[in-house]
Amino acid sequence: MSIKYLSRKVQPLILHIPHASTTIPIRDGYLVGEEILQQEINKLTDWYTDDLFESSEDITVKVDFSRIFCDVERFVDDEQEVMAQYGMGMLYTHTDAGQLMRKVTPNLRRKILEGYYLPHHQRLESAVQSQLDQFGHALIVDCHSFSEIPFERDLNKKTPRPDINIGTDAFHTSQALRDLTHQFFISQGLSVGLDWPYSGTIVPMAYYRQNKRVQSILIEVNRKLYLDAGTCTRILHFNEIKGTLNQYLHLIRSNVNDIFYPINNES
Repeated sequence: MSIKYLSRKVQPLILHIPHASTTIPIRDGYLVGEEILQQEINKLTDWYTDDLFESSEDITVKVDFSRIFCDVERFVDDEQEVMAQYGMGMLYTHTDAGQLMRKVTPNLRRKILEGYYLPHHQRLESAVQSQLDQFGHALIVDCHSFSEIPFERDLNKKTPRPDINIGTDAFHTSQALRDLTHQFFISQGLSVGLDWPYSGTIVPMAYYRQNKRVQSILIEVNRKLYLDAGTCTRILHFNEIKGTLNQYLHLIRSNVNDIFYPINNES
């Protein structure tokens, strides 16, 4: 796990990058060979999102292990996590096709929870609290990509899929943030899905549904715009999409006070 902070007194965004890594730090419990694991990594990794959303102006909180090892965007409690019924909760036990991939013992679950999942969330919470302490509010951009072809375990398989998916939370995504984001990507000639094909956005549990001064929005880029799916390599349009995302981050950063103005005046 890694986190990058800025030293200057300009309010940055918090860029959360959870699914860009391909590293599996502990091989305990896996029942399939390298070929199957690599297939899942190729399919499920949000390839190069750490590069696409790179910004020297903002705080980056990045996960340094693969989601097929531990998915930090899932709830710990399988009763709360809808994807757990498909073997894709915090710890994936099945492939997207439904094949048994890993056996998770209570000891292994505790080891990964305490050594990887919780430390990452503590870092994210620390970044948010630092922004609250300095500026009175914090804004998270949850940075993802998605496949043009729906996964077998996707809850929404409607096609054709949009170029950009905006994920929101009714409590933590203000109308101003939602509208500004939607209008920007439309202005770039991109098709946009609102909470489609994926919904929601990350908020640390310490603030979840409790503090509206913690705002969050999920931005997912359709991989067809920047990735060769067969080779998992960048295509020629990569830098164009990266430039568009850089413009978006600049727009949101420049309008942080306006985004929070109604919230800051609720009390």
